[in-house]
Amino acid sequence: MKIFLTFFMAILLASCNDTVRKEYSGMTANDDFAKAELVQNHPGKKLMENNCYVCHNPKTAEDRMIAPPMVAVKMHYLSEETSKEEFSNNMVAFLEKPSEANSKMPGAVKKFGLMPYQFYPKETIRQIADYMYDNDIEEPEWFEAHYSEMHGDRPRMKGKKGQGKGKGMMRSNQTGNTQQLTIEERGMQMAQTTKAELGKNLMGQIQKNGVIAALDFCNIQAMPITDSMSVVHNAHIKRVSDKPRNPKNKANAIELEHVQTFKNQVAAGKEVKPIVTSMGEKSKFYYPIVTNSMCLKCHGTPEKEIESLTLTNILKHYPNDKATGYGENEVRGIWSIEFDK
Repeated sequence: MKIFLTFFMAILLASCNDTVRKEYSGMTANDDFAKAELVQNHPGKKLMENNCYVCHNPKTAEDRMIAPPMVAVKMHYLSEETSKEEFSNNMVAFLEKPSEANSKMPGAVKKFGLMPYQFYPKETIRQIADYMYDNDIEEPEWFEAHYSEMHGDRPRMKGKKGQGKGKGMMRSNQTGNTQQLTIEERGMQMAQTTKAELGKNLMGQIQKNGVIAALDFCNIQAMPITDSMSVVHNAHIKRVSDKPRNPKNKANAIELEHVQTFKNQVAAGKEVKPIVTSMGEKSKFYYPIVTNSMCLKCHGTPEKEIESLTLTNILKHYPNDKATGYGENEVRGIWSIEFDK
């Protein structure tokens, strides 16, 4: 998505160790209680709830979603004819190289943008896919009406459609109770909603008027849009870089350290997690901005991904531009967000 955003963010391996897998595989389902216990202890369930729900939370109101709910992902990737292996392979293929061609959700890509690349271990993706394939996925209370309005009757697929209800900025734990979002989740939601707003406007300009018009748009509107999202979230939201295009986006000393940390992690193929610090009543959140193929139209190599006319326009607006020469899946900068605890 966006940013198809996202649908799996910063996945944790610790929840999916060999012991848990052995316990799960050894369970039986002779009655309803055993079946419920089997589902509850599936390692993919915890992985999905703890990580994917940062952006795909079924408790989030429709107008605040920054990516489609996971039940929608399942509906688009799974039909009655889809095998578990095919379903899992399609998930892996998309997450290893997010692209419109690899996505089965063109509407979500258009609405939210294409999901940026992040490193996810294959075993983790397959555990989540395994759970999604065989089990009901909790759905927002608004989803039934939304789907009917947009698509008509729901398609048949393996598993049930899910009966979970709920809205608002809450998440559910494994006991079914709700709790406030963590600082990490709040920061991620701020970053992704701001990215969604910027991406939606930028993609609209590219589709209607081309890359050069999008550059003109960014020059005038990117920072005001970011500032407006700071007001929405009651936070200070910045996009900063060690190689800024706009001098106002230059990273400070602390931010430069975090930029390098994320660069090292991405280059090494390591799992990337947000950096969160606190001082007094304030929390600070940092997360990488990673390039995809679309980014290279303005941030790639001149005369290769960046066309001559585009480069001329870049230098017209930013004569001291440093934000070129990137390849796909590289850290171009970071989100730097400060907010009250």
